[in-house]
Amino acid sequence: MENGTISSLNNNISGGYVLDIYPLSGYYFGSKEAIANKDETLADRVQRLKTNYAANGLRTCVEGVILVELFKHPHLLVLQVRNSFYKLPGGRLRPGESDIAGLKRKLSSKLSVIEHGLDDDWEIGECLGMWWRPDFETIFFPYLPPNTRRPKECTKLFLVKLPANRKFIVPRNMKLLAIPLCQIHGNHKTYGPIISGVPQLLSKFSFNIIES
Repeated sequence: MENGTISSLNNNISGGYVLDIYPLSGYYFGSKEAIANKDETLADRVQRLKTNYAANGLRTCVEGVILVELFKHPHLLVLQVRNSFYKLPGGRLRPGESDIAGLKRKLSSKLSVIEHGLDDDWEIGECLGMWWRPDFETIFFPYLPPNTRRPKECTKLFLVKLPANRKFIVPRNMKLLAIPLCQIHGNHKTYGPIISGVPQLLSKFSFNIIES
């Protein structure tokens, strides 16, 4: 099948959902002051969730899905913390904070040259999906399980669209990795349910790789 035919087929299948992605070589990666880790153990995290829930109710988190191109394949930008577990850039909303404002704040904290404050130069796209934690100690589900009246945490994933060039400045105790979607897909054991489910959330898009 010729390239032109493949392109036409992709456009027909996608129904117009085309996502521009740019080469990884167009981005600069640096480091800044480390961010303190709030949890040393799983028990610490569970206790923090309980404390936050008692004070504020449902915990809402927002995370960014950010794509770049490498070797003609879409790669997802993922943070690796303490050389062990992986997470998408983002974090917990403050009480009364909107999804978009909270995600921009968290992206600035984790990925921007700005040490403190808000880098407003983030283009936040559509919400791709929502994940729910029904109890403090259970994993996330891509739906609200039956008979769950008081979920403890909700995580929303938003598409973040990048320009052709940008500086990513990451805390020294984290690594920002570009991981191919084909490696992430279904790899729950390594990346957890949310990250491993991202390729399915992106399946409605055709990727338009823009050469530098």
